[in-house]
Amino acid sequence: MANSRSGEGVTERIVRVLETFSTDRTLQTAAEIGRRANLPSSTVHRMVADLVECGLLERDEDEQVRLGMRLWELALRGSHALRLRQAALPFMEGVQNRIREHTQLAVLENDETLFIERLSHPNAGANITRVAGRLPLHASSSGLVLLAYGSEELQERVLAKQLRSLSPETVTSPAQLYDILASIRRDGFVVAPGTVETVSTGVAVPVREGRGQVVAALSVVLPRDAPARSAVGVLRAAASGISAAISAQRL
Repeated sequence: MANSRSGEGVTERIVRVLETFSTDRTLQTAAEIGRRANLPSSTVHRMVADLVECGLLERDEDEQVRLGMRLWELALRGSHALRLRQAALPFMEGVQNRIREHTQLAVLENDETLFIERLSHPNAGANITRVAGRLPLHASSSGLVLLAYGSEELQERVLAKQLRSLSPETVTSPAQLYDILASIRRDGFVVAPGTVETVSTGVAVPVREGRGQVVAALSVVLPRDAPARSAVGVLRAAASGISAAISAQRL
């Protein structure tokens, strides 16, 4: 398939089509995909047909389209996120057995916080994050940890943007954020009350590859009135276990 008249390549257009799906929008018509991807009707109908034929998309009986199982299968083959999740899951279960709220694992992806696993108790409090969901780096405890241990270039790039609020307590001042990031590097954890939702507090610690690079953030989301600092030790012990498991995968 050739480039479009705008010079956009076929891969870019496929990505635009796939990006129209979200955790809240799992079924769409071809027309809806075209509108959200800003593609001509004839182009998107042809692309959807091709993607359905190769299994990256699937049609239901009402001619609506969803992401295909083939896409899921390919995404899991050799995935770094999958290996990290496999290493982390037993330790996350240990945290969840102690905390009994929400336990999450997140990674840095395209200057955002990408959540790759979440365990939740049936009676846990509020939490808007989802597996495969994203949040701005400045606007969650996990994101703050990933940003704190990211490069100076990443921090400058993120903090130079307009920082949006997810709640009235989301910190959007670059100066305040620089201070928070410095305290995270000093203390090795963050307690972030009300950053995402005013009724909740996020607590997060870094997960390292061995003793080196931070590759993920492990966090819990607690009710606002819960003793948040008591979760820090539990998270640190789990993060240490995940680091050892990651190292063992490479042996």
